[in-house]
Amino acid sequence: MQQRIVVKIGSSSLTSDEGGLNRAKIEYFAAELSRLQQAGWSVVLVTSGAVAAGFRKIGYAKRPKALHEKQASAAVGQALLMQSYNEAFGTHGQTVAQILLTRSDFRSRVRNHNALMTMQELMSRGVIPIINENDTVAVDELKFSENDTLSALVANLLKAQRLVILTDTDGLYTDDPRKNSNARRIERVEEISEDIYRIAGGSGSSVGTGGMRSKIEAARIATSGGVQVFIGRATEPDDLLHAVQGVGRGTYFDTSAHTLSTKKQWIGFHSEPQGKVKVDLGAERALVDGGKSLLPAGVTEVDGEFHPGDVVEVTDAEGRTLGRGVVNYASWQLKAVAGLSTEEVRKRVEVPRIEVVHRDEWIVFAGR
Repeated sequence: MQQRIVVKIGSSSLTSDEGGLNRAKIEYFAAELSRLQQAGWSVVLVTSGAVAAGFRKIGYAKRPKALHEKQASAAVGQALLMQSYNEAFGTHGQTVAQILLTRSDFRSRVRNHNALMTMQELMSRGVIPIINENDTVAVDELKFSENDTLSALVANLLKAQRLVILTDTDGLYTDDPRKNSNARRIERVEEISEDIYRIAGGSGSSVGTGGMRSKIEAARIATSGGVQVFIGRATEPDDLLHAVQGVGRGTYFDTSAHTLSTKKQWIGFHSEPQGKVKVDLGAERALVDGGKSLLPAGVTEVDGEFHPGDVVEVTDAEGRTLGRGVVNYASWQLKAVAGLSTEEVRKRVEVPRIEVVHRDEWIVFAGR
């Protein structure tokens, strides 16, 4: 099977500062991606740019802020975007396809599976899927960082070997290089720590929505699923190939994680948690370092209303999220037995499994 690569291109890399598509940039990326496909990779493109492409076309002087104005801009801009991609890729003999997704497509395991089958069929036929968020119908999805996150979710879903997030800066720096001449580019990140989040800046473009912090979050999601990530710039011929080869102009994010099953992907990144379970230090170590299940004895607090089979977030004593898992207790049951031994739990409640969250239905978030 060909190695799979997901490439995400942001609005600032496709449009002018004033809005509207930059055809030269689109032609450049079409050439780079076609060359990568011809080199033996199976390519998927996640693109932004619909709102930026459309807002001037329908008479807005600057990028709109109201939701209905963004949706109207996206409705016009998405057609312009795909027309440009079709023409640009066509000069290289490359067929492309449009796929529009929203968060709900990932939250539904059936729709999630259908999207995967569609993408795999297209790739098996040599077609490059071009994925964008369905901004015209999305409500809470039209927000900061969403397409960065979308690219990571797609990379995990496809069990891709690489995620390349292209932006207008050449990677992550120790400080803002525009303000600090001593800022140093970080060549490689082995673990996405709180320090990494702290040094990530805000949005650098008037036409885009995602800043470096959102790209770091996308890298966290992707690396948690065993996908290596590159964040950086591509403006010259073969820059994209160099990024894949490990000598690109940007920052590489390593991962020691294995690719996740579809079920664990859904638990960790697509599901909607129905509550929170706080645990003590012993349970935290067992879950994060020991690969163990969560038992009632380690639970200290229970928040929210949930039922067996729901997904819950598990937090440490300070409230930091450790991961997510499928819970085997109703919230009222867990509140009644929190902190008790297994023997005492069996006396008080009837549950199909004694584990609060079984290790087979649990995912630890990277950096924890």
